[in-house]
Amino acid sequence: MSGAYEETTCQEETSTDSFWEVGNYKRTVKRIDDGHRLCTDLMNCLQERAKLEKSYAQQLTDWSKRWRQLVDKGPQYGTLERAWVALMIEAEKVSELHQEVKGNLINEDFEKLKNWQKDSYHKQMMGGFKETKEADEGFRKAQKPWAKKLKEVEAAKKLYHLACKEEKVASTREANSKGDASVTADQQKKLHEKLDKCKQDSQKTKEKYEKALDELSNCTPQYVENMKQVFAQCQHFEDKRLSFLREVLLDVKHHLNLAENQSYSTVYAELERTITSASPQEDLKWFSLTHGPGMHMNWPQFEDYNPDLALISKKEKSKKGDGITLTNITPAADGAQAVERRSVSSYEKNQGYTGSTEWSDEDQTAVNSDTNGGTNPFYEEQSPGVRVKALYDYEGQEQDELSFRAAQ
Repeated sequence: MSGAYEETTCQEETSTDSFWEVGNYKRTVKRIDDGHRLCTDLMNCLQERAKLEKSYAQQLTDWSKRWRQLVDKGPQYGTLERAWVALMIEAEKVSELHQEVKGNLINEDFEKLKNWQKDSYHKQMMGGFKETKEADEGFRKAQKPWAKKLKEVEAAKKLYHLACKEEKVASTREANSKGDASVTADQQKKLHEKLDKCKQDSQKTKEKYEKALDELSNCTPQYVENMKQVFAQCQHFEDKRLSFLREVLLDVKHHLNLAENQSYSTVYAELERTITSASPQEDLKWFSLTHGPGMHMNWPQFEDYNPDLALISKKEKSKKGDGITLTNITPAADGAQAVERRSVSSYEKNQGYTGSTEWSDEDQTAVNSDTNGGTNPFYEEQSPGVRVKALYDYEGQEQDELSFRAAQ
């Protein structure tokens, strides 16, 4: 008897956290609420990533714009300049791709998750979600009969253990009284009768306890079946959530992984072609032809005196505004040609002067006067200008001089 008491006491002290314990199904119910919150957390996660993509795209654009201007205005030239600029082109295209990533995260993944959450979780007027309430009610209904029987078992066990305790105390007192001379025979008889009554009570409570356990055991299979059924419904709901989030994460991965984007591969294929096509030898050759020994040179040669060209000086640097001096040649009485000056702006030089430009009377008036307001002694008042005709080849010696080729 006492051994049974000690064993049940140890079992009582050992607490369990099993799903089958009364009320422990609430963790499964709470998972439904957690699922809604996790959907919200994932949406916030995607929003933050979209902001990062947008910010990075803008930084690439700003970087590309700034450095493209610096390279365009810098001294780098030729194929290497094109290769350098290709880096900015790559940044612009990659910026566009990251803008697409941002758009896909918000317009596709975020919206898809938001709509699924709205369709899967239905809020109630009194708060909470319909799915949570249904799961809680299902578990409560499945557990109620078994919990009632369990309560009866706990009460029967408590009475049985109390009876066992009283029986043990009565047995100890009765045993001690036998060795005590001061205890009268009448007292010993009463102690013996008390012990017999405790034994009877222990036996009765034990039978009730065992009966309650049998009844609990009989309803346990139905309890297990009902609980499993409700749990399966919760598992099915959770399976849909997990499967959907997995699908969303795969979509996000596809949108983030630019290596899977054909446009991304094309960007770097073009960048590689541009950079590998850069030729130092070609650039050196271009520089030599444009600014080095490869440039054309009109080496000095013997020239006969020509009175019609006496007024043209190779070193003339008279300037009008920011331009240089051209000559306007008009027919003369002896068939020769007179020369007239005219200022050409740097804008005209940059646009390319053809010699067929018609001059205004104001221009002629300006160039036929000297700086003191007087008449230039080298020129006479001429008729409107005609097309320029160069009589010999001339290569400009200064930055503000033009080159001419003799008309054929």
